[in-house]
Amino acid sequence: MHMIRLGKYFSVRLQTGTAFLIFLLCSSGVVWGQETALPTGTNYLMDISKDALGEFNWMNPPEHYILSEGILSVTAEKGTDFFINPEDQTSAANAPYFYMEVQGDFVAITKVRPNFGSVWNACALMLHLDDQNWIKFAFENSDATGPSIVSVVTRGVSDDANGPILSEHKTLWLKMIRKGEIYAMHWSTNGKDYRLARLAAMPDHSTAKIGLEAQCPSEGPAQHVFSHFSLEAKTVEDLRKGE
Repeated sequence: MHMIRLGKYFSVRLQTGTAFLIFLLCSSGVVWGQETALPTGTNYLMDISKDALGEFNWMNPPEHYILSEGILSVTAEKGTDFFINPEDQTSAANAPYFYMEVQGDFVAITKVRPNFGSVWNACALMLHLDDQNWIKFAFENSDATGPSIVSVVTRGVSDDANGPILSEHKTLWLKMIRKGEIYAMHWSTNGKDYRLARLAAMPDHSTAKIGLEAQCPSEGPAQHVFSHFSLEAKTVEDLRKGE
Protein backbone atom coordinates (compact mmCIF):
# COMPACT_ATOMS: atom_id res chain seq x y z
CA MET A 1 0.00 0.00 0.00
CA HIS A 2 1.36 3.41 -0.95
CA MET A 3 0.65 6.52 1.09
CA ILE A 4 1.05 10.05 -0.13
CA ARG A 5 0.26 13.31 1.67
CA LEU A 6 -1.62 15.37 -0.91
CA GLY A 7 -4.50 16.67 1.16
CA LYS A 8 -7.63 17.24 -0.87
CA TYR A 9 -7.65 16.80 -4.64
CA PHE A 10 -7.57 20.29 -6.06
CA SER A 11 -9.89 21.22 -8.90
CA VAL A 12 -8.17 22.68 -11.98
CA ARG A 13 -9.48 25.97 -13.21
CA LEU A 14 -8.10 28.58 -15.62
CA GLN A 15 -9.18 32.19 -15.71
CA THR A 16 -8.04 33.15 -19.18
CA GLY A 17 -8.94 36.77 -18.62
CA THR A 18 -6.28 37.21 -15.94
CA ALA A 19 -3.58 39.41 -17.43
CA PHE A 20 -0.98 38.21 -14.95
CA LEU A 21 -1.55 34.56 -15.88
CA ILE A 22 -1.32 35.31 -19.60
CA PHE A 23 1.93 37.22 -19.06
CA LEU A 24 3.56 34.40 -17.13
CA LEU A 25 2.34 31.76 -19.56
CA CYS A 26 3.87 33.68 -22.43
CA SER A 27 7.10 34.30 -20.54
CA SER A 28 7.40 30.58 -19.78
CA GLY A 29 7.09 29.62 -23.44
CA VAL A 30 3.45 28.52 -23.47
CA VAL A 31 1.36 29.57 -26.46
CA TRP A 32 -2.28 29.40 -25.46
CA GLY A 33 -4.18 26.74 -27.39
CA GLN A 34 -1.07 25.14 -28.92
CA GLU A 35 0.28 23.08 -26.02
CA THR A 36 -1.70 19.86 -26.19
CA ALA A 37 0.74 17.43 -24.53
CA LEU A 38 -0.01 17.61 -20.82
CA PRO A 39 1.23 15.16 -18.19
CA THR A 40 -1.11 12.96 -16.21
CA GLY A 41 -1.89 14.28 -12.76
CA THR A 42 -3.36 17.32 -11.09
CA ASN A 43 -1.32 20.50 -11.14
CA TYR A 44 -1.13 21.11 -7.39
CA LEU A 45 -0.01 24.70 -7.90
CA MET A 46 -3.46 25.58 -9.22
CA ASP A 47 -5.45 26.01 -6.01
CA ILE A 48 -2.87 27.35 -3.61
CA SER A 49 -1.75 30.89 -2.89
CA LYS A 50 0.80 32.69 -0.73
CA ASP A 51 -1.81 32.85 2.02
CA ALA A 52 -2.91 29.22 1.70
CA LEU A 53 -0.08 26.83 0.81
CA GLY A 54 -2.07 23.65 1.50
CA GLU A 55 0.25 20.65 1.85
CA PHE A 56 3.27 22.60 0.60
CA ASN A 57 6.07 23.97 2.76
CA TRP A 58 9.11 26.18 2.18
CA MET A 59 12.68 25.34 3.03
CA ASN A 60 14.70 28.55 2.73
CA PRO A 61 11.67 30.66 1.81
CA PRO A 62 12.55 33.36 -0.71
CA GLU A 63 12.12 37.02 0.08
CA HIS A 64 10.23 37.52 -3.17
CA TYR A 65 7.94 35.08 -4.96
CA ILE A 66 4.63 35.11 -6.83
CA LEU A 67 2.13 32.24 -6.65
CA SER A 68 -0.97 32.70 -8.78
CA GLU A 69 -3.17 30.62 -11.10
CA GLY A 70 -0.92 27.58 -11.06
CA ILE A 71 2.36 29.41 -11.66
CA LEU A 72 5.16 29.83 -9.12
CA SER A 73 7.71 32.53 -9.87
CA VAL A 74 10.66 32.53 -7.46
CA THR A 75 13.42 35.10 -7.08
CA ALA A 76 16.60 33.27 -6.09
CA GLU A 77 19.23 35.53 -4.56
CA LYS A 78 22.93 35.45 -5.42
CA GLY A 79 24.79 32.62 -3.68
CA THR A 80 21.85 30.22 -3.35
CA ASP A 81 22.44 26.52 -4.07
CA PHE A 82 22.27 22.94 -2.80
CA PHE A 83 25.72 21.36 -3.20
CA ILE A 84 28.32 19.57 -1.07
CA ASN A 85 31.51 20.07 -3.05
CA PRO A 86 33.52 16.84 -3.52
CA GLU A 87 36.70 18.87 -4.16
CA ASP A 88 36.87 20.91 -0.96
CA GLN A 89 33.80 19.76 1.06
CA THR A 90 32.30 23.26 1.16
CA SER A 91 28.55 23.05 1.51
CA ALA A 92 25.55 25.13 0.46
CA ALA A 93 21.94 24.35 1.31
CA ASN A 94 20.26 27.74 1.09
CA ALA A 95 18.34 27.77 -2.22
CA PRO A 96 14.54 28.25 -2.05
CA TYR A 97 12.83 24.86 -2.00
CA PHE A 98 9.04 24.41 -2.22
CA TYR A 99 8.04 20.86 -1.32
CA MET A 100 5.48 18.30 -0.20
CA GLU A 101 6.11 15.27 2.02
CA VAL A 102 5.39 11.82 0.57
CA GLN A 103 5.53 8.18 1.56
CA GLY A 104 5.83 5.25 -0.84
CA ASP A 105 6.31 5.12 -4.59
CA PHE A 106 5.47 8.20 -6.62
CA VAL A 107 5.76 10.05 -9.93
CA ALA A 108 6.47 13.80 -9.74
CA ILE A 109 6.47 16.12 -12.77
CA THR A 110 7.22 19.81 -13.16
CA LYS A 111 7.55 22.29 -15.99
CA VAL A 112 10.34 24.83 -15.62
CA ARG A 113 11.59 28.02 -17.23
CA PRO A 114 14.93 28.99 -15.68
CA ASN A 115 16.56 32.37 -15.93
CA PHE A 116 19.91 31.54 -17.56
CA GLY A 117 21.42 34.98 -17.00
CA SER A 118 24.33 33.59 -14.97
CA VAL A 119 26.32 30.38 -14.79
CA TRP A 120 24.78 27.55 -12.71
CA ASN A 121 21.37 29.22 -12.61
CA ALA A 122 18.78 26.44 -12.56
CA CYS A 123 15.29 25.20 -11.83
CA ALA A 124 15.24 21.72 -10.34
CA LEU A 125 12.91 18.92 -9.34
CA MET A 126 14.41 18.01 -5.98
CA LEU A 127 14.13 15.01 -3.66
CA HIS A 128 15.26 15.71 -0.10
CA LEU A 129 15.69 12.95 2.49
CA ASP A 130 17.91 14.76 5.01
CA ASP A 131 20.77 17.26 5.01
CA GLN A 132 23.23 14.63 3.74
CA ASN A 133 21.03 12.78 1.21
CA TRP A 134 19.17 14.40 -1.66
CA ILE A 135 18.82 14.51 -5.47
CA LYS A 136 18.67 17.67 -7.56
CA PHE A 137 17.44 17.09 -11.15
CA ALA A 138 17.83 20.37 -12.99
CA PHE A 139 17.63 22.36 -16.19
CA GLU A 140 20.80 24.37 -15.57
CA ASN A 141 23.12 26.84 -17.25
CA SER A 142 26.20 24.66 -16.81
CA ASP A 143 29.67 26.20 -16.88
CA ALA A 144 30.74 23.30 -19.12
CA THR A 145 27.81 22.85 -21.51
CA GLY A 146 25.43 25.80 -21.17
CA PRO A 147 21.69 25.05 -20.82
CA SER A 148 21.68 21.34 -20.10
CA ILE A 149 20.17 18.53 -18.09
CA VAL A 150 22.21 18.36 -14.88
CA SER A 151 21.73 15.84 -12.07
CA VAL A 152 23.34 16.06 -8.65
CA VAL A 153 23.08 13.03 -6.37
CA THR A 154 24.21 13.68 -2.81
CA ARG A 155 24.99 10.89 -0.38
CA GLY A 156 27.20 12.68 2.13
CA VAL A 157 28.95 14.40 -0.75
CA SER A 158 27.56 15.62 -4.08
CA ASP A 159 28.45 14.46 -7.56
CA ASP A 160 27.81 16.63 -10.62
CA ALA A 161 26.67 14.97 -13.85
CA ASN A 162 25.96 16.86 -17.09
CA GLY A 163 23.51 15.39 -19.56
CA PRO A 164 22.04 16.49 -22.91
CA ILE A 165 22.71 20.04 -24.10
CA LEU A 166 19.41 21.85 -24.73
CA SER A 167 20.47 25.38 -25.57
CA GLU A 168 17.64 25.81 -28.10
CA HIS A 169 14.99 25.36 -25.38
CA LYS A 170 13.68 27.85 -22.84
CA THR A 171 11.28 25.52 -21.02
CA LEU A 172 11.48 21.85 -20.08
CA TRP A 173 9.51 19.11 -18.34
CA LEU A 174 11.27 17.18 -15.57
CA LYS A 175 10.00 13.91 -14.07
CA MET A 176 11.24 11.94 -11.06
CA ILE A 177 10.00 8.43 -10.24
CA ARG A 178 10.46 6.60 -6.95
CA LYS A 179 10.23 2.81 -6.78
CA GLY A 180 11.36 1.56 -3.40
CA GLU A 181 14.70 3.24 -2.85
CA ILE A 182 15.50 3.64 -6.57
CA TYR A 183 14.89 6.96 -8.30
CA ALA A 184 14.61 7.53 -12.05
CA MET A 185 15.01 10.96 -13.65
CA HIS A 186 13.44 11.72 -17.04
CA TRP A 187 13.14 14.88 -19.13
CA SER A 188 10.91 16.01 -21.99
CA THR A 189 10.61 19.00 -24.31
CA ASN A 190 6.85 18.60 -24.76
CA GLY A 191 5.51 16.95 -21.58
CA LYS A 192 4.70 13.75 -23.45
CA ASP A 193 7.85 12.06 -24.77
CA TYR A 194 10.33 11.50 -21.95
CA ARG A 195 13.95 10.34 -22.02
CA LEU A 196 15.86 8.76 -19.17
CA ALA A 197 18.66 10.87 -17.73
CA ARG A 198 19.70 8.87 -14.68
CA LEU A 199 18.95 6.09 -12.20
CA ALA A 200 20.17 6.32 -8.61
CA ALA A 201 19.74 4.45 -5.33
CA MET A 202 19.27 6.36 -2.09
CA PRO A 203 19.20 5.41 1.60
CA ASP A 204 15.97 4.03 3.03
CA HIS A 205 13.61 6.77 4.24
CA SER A 206 9.94 6.15 4.84
CA THR A 207 9.12 9.83 4.34
CA ALA A 208 10.68 12.03 1.68
CA LYS A 209 10.32 15.59 0.51
CA ILE A 210 9.76 16.24 -3.21
CA GLY A 211 9.40 19.63 -4.81
CA LEU A 212 10.79 22.63 -6.66
CA GLU A 213 14.22 24.21 -6.16
CA ALA A 214 15.35 27.55 -7.62
CA GLN A 215 19.03 28.50 -7.47
CA CYS A 216 21.43 31.30 -8.37
CA PRO A 217 24.93 30.34 -7.17
CA SER A 218 26.94 32.93 -9.09
CA GLU A 219 25.57 36.34 -10.10
CA GLY A 220 22.07 37.34 -9.21
CA PRO A 221 19.33 37.61 -8.35
CA ALA A 222 17.42 35.49 -10.87
CA GLN A 223 13.70 34.95 -11.35
CA HIS A 224 12.76 31.35 -12.19
CA VAL A 225 9.29 30.09 -13.20
CA PHE A 226 7.53 26.78 -12.48
CA SER A 227 4.22 26.38 -14.31
CA HIS A 228 3.26 22.83 -13.29
CA PHE A 229 3.78 20.42 -10.40
CA SER A 230 1.97 17.10 -10.21
CA LEU A 231 2.47 14.24 -7.78
CA GLU A 232 0.92 10.79 -8.05
CA ALA A 233 1.03 7.78 -5.74
CA LYS A 234 2.01 5.25 -8.37
CA THR A 235 4.39 2.33 -8.86
CA VAL A 236 6.17 2.38 -12.23
CA GLU A 237 7.25 -1.07 -13.36
CA ASP A 238 9.98 -0.11 -15.84
CA LEU A 239 12.04 2.75 -14.44
CA ARG A 240 14.12 3.13 -17.60
CA LYS A 241 11.05 3.54 -19.79
CA GLY A 242 9.19 5.44 -17.08
CA GLU A 243 6.06 3.34 -17.47
